[in-house]
Amino acid sequence: MQNEKLKEMKECFIEKFGETGEIRSYFAPGRVNLIGEHTDYNGGHVFPCALTIGTYMLARKREDSKLRFYSMNFEKIGVVESSLDELNPKQDENWTAYPKGVMWTFQQKGHAIDNGFDILLYGNIPNGSGLSSSASVELVTGVMLRDMFGYNDLTNIDLSLYGQYSENNYNGVNCGIMDQFAIAMGKKEHAIFLDTNSLTYQYAPVKLEDAEIVIACSNKKRGLGDSKYNERREECETALAEIQKVKNVPNLGALTSEEFEEVKDAIKNPVRQKHARHAVYENERTVRAVTLLLNNEIEAFGRLMNESHTSLRDDYEVTGIELDTLVEQAWKCEGVIGSRMTGAGFGGCTVSIVKTEAIDNFIKTVGEAYEKKIGYKADFYVVNIGDGPQRLE
Repeated sequence: MQNEKLKEMKECFIEKFGETGEIRSYFAPGRVNLIGEHTDYNGGHVFPCALTIGTYMLARKREDSKLRFYSMNFEKIGVVESSLDELNPKQDENWTAYPKGVMWTFQQKGHAIDNGFDILLYGNIPNGSGLSSSASVELVTGVMLRDMFGYNDLTNIDLSLYGQYSENNYNGVNCGIMDQFAIAMGKKEHAIFLDTNSLTYQYAPVKLEDAEIVIACSNKKRGLGDSKYNERREECETALAEIQKVKNVPNLGALTSEEFEEVKDAIKNPVRQKHARHAVYENERTVRAVTLLLNNEIEAFGRLMNESHTSLRDDYEVTGIELDTLVEQAWKCEGVIGSRMTGAGFGGCTVSIVKTEAIDNFIKTVGEAYEKKIGYKADFYVVNIGDGPQRLE
C-alpha cells in the first residue's frame, strides 16, 4: 500500500514539478491521545500514541529561494507558489502555512534555510479530525529540513518543540506540546506517558489482547484557531493566577485533587473553576490510567476513559452533540471497554477500545445511531500504533 502510494505521488510530483534533481520521501504519523486531554498546556500528563496513518512528503531542493507546494488532498487549490523571502507569521493562508511555519522556525532558531523547495504532500489522516494532521505536517517538514541541510544535531524532541513554536508563533494557535511530541517520539505498539512540564517521558506497551483501538470521526469540521481552544487556555491561565495568590504552585498539573478542593474558592468565576477542576482531575486520571495499563488492567483503564469524557463534557465543556452522541452510543455497545472524545473537542474524533469480535457491530450500531441523530455519517478507522517520523528509502 505504502509503496503504491509513493509511486503515485512520485508520478504526480514529476507531472507538477518536472523530473530533474533528487526527490526524497518522508513520513510522519498522526497521533491519538488515549487519555489526558487539555492537560498538556496546564503542565500535566498526557498519554498519546503515534498511528500508522499520517503524512507523506516528497521534496526536492531548488537552486533559488522559490517554494512550490502541492497537496494531493487539496487538488482544487493547485500548486501554491511563494518564496523563503515571503514567510509571514499569522498572515499565510491555507495548508501551506504549516510547512512554511516550520521553515520560518528553523530560521528563527539559527538554522539557515538557503534553498527553496518543490514539495508534494499526501495525508491519510482525516482533515479536521483531531488526529493532528497539522502537527504531522510540521514534523514531516522538520524531518525533511534536518535531512536536506544535514542538521543532524537536532533531535526529534527538538523538532517537536520547533513544531509547537511554529504553531504558536506562525499559525497563532496556542497549542501545548503533546501533539508534536507524540508524533516525534512515536514507538510501535507503545504509548508515551509524558510529563508536559518537564518533558520527561516513558514508553508503556499497549497490549490489547482481543481488542483494538477504533477512531470514530464525527465529520464535524473544526479548526483549533477558530474554536474556543485559545479561550479555554486563557481561562486556565487566569485560574492558575488566582490560585497562586493563596498557594505557591507552578501550574494546575502540580495540584492534587485534594489540594485543588482546598484552594478552588480562590477562582472567583464558577465556570472558570469548573474548567480548572477538569485540568487537575484529568491529570490524576492519566497518572492512574498508565499504572493500570502497565498492570494490564484494561477494563479499569477503559472506565477512566469514560470518566475522562464525562469531565470533558460536564466540567470542561468542549464536547458538543456530535462527540457526545458517538461516545454515549459507544457506551451502550457490547464489547466496548472504554470510549471518549480525543483532541481539542468541538468536533473531531472519539477513541474507543473495542473487543475485536464486537468491532463490526460497534461500527454499524454507533454509525446508524449517529447518522439518525446528527443527519450525516461518521467515519470509522481501526488503527494501529506506529513509529515516529522518518525518511523513506
